[in-house]
Amino acid sequence: MQEGILTINAGSSSIKFALFPLAQPLSPVAEVSGQIDGIGTSETRFIAKDRDGKRVANEPVPGEHVRHTEAFDFMLRWFTAHEAAWQIIAIGHRVVHGGELFSRPTVLDTAVQEQLAKFTPLAPLHQPHNLAGIQALQKLMPGVPQVACFDTAFHRNNPAVAQTFGLPRAITGEGVRRYGFHGLSYEYIARTLPHYSCRAEGRVVIAHLGNGASMAAMVGRKGVATTMGFSTLDGLLMGTRTGSLDPGVVLYLMENKDMGAKELNKLFYKESGLLGVSGISQDMRTLLGSNKPEAQEAVDLFCYRIVRELGSLAAAAGGLDALVFTGGIGEHAAEVRRRVCLQSAWLGIQLNPEANARHDTHISAGTSAVDVLVIPTNEEWMMAHHAQTLLDL
Repeated sequence: MQEGILTINAGSSSIKFALFPLAQPLSPVAEVSGQIDGIGTSETRFIAKDRDGKRVANEPVPGEHVRHTEAFDFMLRWFTAHEAAWQIIAIGHRVVHGGELFSRPTVLDTAVQEQLAKFTPLAPLHQPHNLAGIQALQKLMPGVPQVACFDTAFHRNNPAVAQTFGLPRAITGEGVRRYGFHGLSYEYIARTLPHYSCRAEGRVVIAHLGNGASMAAMVGRKGVATTMGFSTLDGLLMGTRTGSLDPGVVLYLMENKDMGAKELNKLFYKESGLLGVSGISQDMRTLLGSNKPEAQEAVDLFCYRIVRELGSLAAAAGGLDALVFTGGIGEHAAEVRRRVCLQSAWLGIQLNPEANARHDTHISAGTSAVDVLVIPTNEEWMMAHHAQTLLDL
C-alpha cells in the first residue's frame, strides 16, 4: 500500500483536495485532486482528476443541503473505493488566519484549534470553514496527524511599519493590523523562482490574480509588503470584493443608507468588485470577451489598481528586478498582463507580445530591465511539503 499526504482547502461552499505520494523529494504533481462544490446548497457535486488531468469522477453528493462533515465523509469513501492502494498518513490544511501567534506551519491539537477559533472575528468568512474541515477529518481519521498551514504566515516577517494602521495603540494592541493573505502562494513562488530567474534574490513583486487577488513585494525572497491588510477585502479589485475603500464610504452607507454590518458584509464581499462594477460577471474571461462598455470599465479598473499597487510595492522594495504573474487570471489572461506591463513601462518593463500571447514562462523582452514571468502557483504542494517536513515523514 502506498502512503500519501492529503491536502485540504475548505471554503464556505467548497472543499478542494489533493493527494501527494510520499517521496523524497515530494512530487509537484498530485496523484489525484479535485473539489466538492455547492456545499450547503440543493446540489453538491464531487469532481476528481488523476495526475494526467483526466477526469475520474463527476457525481452528485447525496443529500439535501450537504454539510462539510458529510462532504468529507463522501470524499473519504470515494478514496476508499477508488484509491484503495493509498494510505493517508498526514493531512495539511490551509488555514486563512494565524493571527500574530502563528508564523509557521503547526501540528494541530486541541489547544491550537481553540486558539484558531479565537481568530474567527478576523476572518469570519473563512476561519469557521477551515476549522470545520479540521474537526470533520479528526472524527473520520482520528489517528492521522494534521498540520495547519497559514495564509498569513508569509507576511509575519514584513517590517512592523508595513503591518501597522494609523489607529490608537490600544486598538493595534488588540490585533487590528495588516496581516496579508495568499501566503502559501507567495511562499511557493519564492521557493521556485530561482529556477526561472537569476534575479530571484532581488526586488520582486508577485501578482496573485484570481477571483481573490493580491500582490506582495519581496527582497531576498522574504516579504516586505503586501496589498491585503486586516481582511481579504483590502488592496486590489477582485471578483466580487471591493479592494481598497475609503472608510468614509462605510460611514456614509451606515449613516445615509441605514446599512448594518450584515448588509455591508454582503455588499463588500459578494456584490462588488468586477461583478459590481460591470453588472455583468465576476469572471474575467466573460468580461474580456464582452463588447459592453461596463465590462471594459471593470477590466480597466482591475488593471489600474494593479498598476497603482505595483508602483507602491516597488517603492517599498526599493526598486524592481522581477515581476511574477500567478493565479487564475495572472496565469491565463494575456490581455491583463499586457495592459499592466504597458502601463508600467516607466519601471523598465518591456513585454514580448508573442511570448505573452503564448503564455510562456518568460514574457519580457530581451531589452527589458525587469524580468517578467508567468509561474503557476501550487498551494497544495506547499501544504503537503510543510506536513512532510514538520512531521519528518
